[in-house]
Amino acid sequence: MPEEELLRAAMEVRHGVNRLSRRLRSERPEHSVPLLHLSVLAHLQRRGPLTPGQLAAAERLQPQSLTRALAGLEAEQLISRQADPADGRRSLLAISDKGVLVLRRDVGQRDAWLALAMAEHLTRTERELLRLASDLLERLAEIDDVTALRGQRAPRSARRPEGVEDHPEQAPNAPHATGEERA
Repeated sequence: MPEEELLRAAMEVRHGVNRLSRRLRSERPEHSVPLLHLSVLAHLQRRGPLTPGQLAAAERLQPQSLTRALAGLEAEQLISRQADPADGRRSLLAISDKGVLVLRRDVGQRDAWLALAMAEHLTRTERELLRLASDLLERLAEIDDVTALRGQRAPRSARRPEGVEDHPEQAPNAPHATGEERA
């Protein structure tokens, strides 16, 4: 695929992912826990007990950036902390039963909206294509550093192909994003 086509495809994927992400956030229950807290709970649910450093790496954050979030999750009894059996100097964090319920409530409401939207507005083939695309998006999200993998800088100057406009991440009159949201 020529470089300009690849950049155009990347921009379209980013735009679609960002729009769907914002739409799903609007389906969150009122008075839900912050998005970073939900992300931590989801990592612990999927991967099992992790050290604070492993969680930070999964979130692509510095460990000290998670300190406040972890303290809040512990105070709410959504996670538990115990000594690492392999190294008593480290601690392992695990999601609690209460944390699982909070995560299910939040994610369940958004999943229900998405399933209904897919059922009512997409064909069976489109739903299957979207499911396959989700696997690809997961793979892309796990890549640490594409430029390091290639051993060079991003394509040419990573400029937009001629005649292609960037999709704004937010409409000019839309409310500003909170610090919890990351592109």
